[in-house]
Amino acid sequence: MTRGFTRILVPTDFSAPSDAALAAAKELATRFGASLHLVHVLEDPYAVAAYSAEALGYLPPGIKESWHREADKQLNALLTPAERSAFRATTTVLFSGSAAREIVEHAQDNNINLIVMGTHGRGGLAHLLIGSVAERVVRTATCPVLTVRGAVTARASAFSQEEGVAVAG
Repeated sequence: MTRGFTRILVPTDFSAPSDAALAAAKELATRFGASLHLVHVLEDPYAVAAYSAEALGYLPPGIKESWHREADKQLNALLTPAERSAFRATTTVLFSGSAAREIVEHAQDNNINLIVMGTHGRGGLAHLLIGSVAERVVRTATCPVLTVRGAVTARASAFSQEEGVAVAG
């Protein structure tokens, strides 16, 4: 029997919904004494756009390394040094063709027992064409997934109705 969540994964794309998810994860980590694990997936443009008009024919030397450095810098800026220590936080930048698959595999490989992630709440044609990383993670993760829709506001807590919190798992 589990005593709550001890290892919380927060995938981020550096958007407002991801910021809201991080706020919720911080609150949960505080309540449960859990560690936080932040991850950003750099999607390989060759794998993601291979069959679209946006497919790239050539990437200059060093561009992937440059993207990785910039993502790592942004990821590390999400937590203060005090938060990093208090939450025993780790940050990881992954490079792959599928963000959802990388998130789920990272969770499994690192004994994560809760994933907290933002969702953009796209509907209709945008959802059909772009899909939803959060939806694919919810369908394939072996641990519970908390999705958070909306942006962090100064007056709203991480669990307010305005943010549309939903739990799957």
